[in-house]
Amino acid sequence: MSQFRVEKRRVEAELTLSGGQQLRGFFFLAGSTATHHGPELVVDLLNSGPGFFPFESAETSSTVLVNRDHVVSAHLLGGVEEARLASGYDVATVRQVDMTLSNRVMLRGAVRVYLPEGRDRLSDYARSPERFRYLENAEGTFVVNTAHIVELSDIPEAPS
Repeated sequence: MSQFRVEKRRVEAELTLSGGQQLRGFFFLAGSTATHHGPELVVDLLNSGPGFFPFESAETSSTVLVNRDHVVSAHLLGGVEEARLASGYDVATVRQVDMTLSNRVMLRGAVRVYLPEGRDRLSDYARSPERFRYLENAEGTFVVNTAHIVELSDIPEAPS
């Protein structure tokens, strides 16, 4: 084995791209990252910079390079609940939202605002610098490209 080889783990996902295509396959993630304790997450890979990332197509078993700018969302498959690994997950403010994407798909689910009380509104979430963020719902965990969010709104709480 080469001293330059870095072992990666695979995480299954379905990418929705800006042209309407869906690509099912696997992300390659490192066992650790310099930005936080624990393994590299899909959101870390997608937020790591501009340009391309490798993605193994489940259909062809070949690795393709995908441009981050054209990823609308990534639906994490196989029961992956990586959002729960984020520091502060249990104490972050949860907002139930409707999110309309540039491909006209509407996602409904929960987003977490990792900001202090009083700065934890949906508008504060919308201004956060991270380009790729989680949305969780009954279908699983989505990593959404904020450049493709057209409309974002709170879901009013039902009266008790």
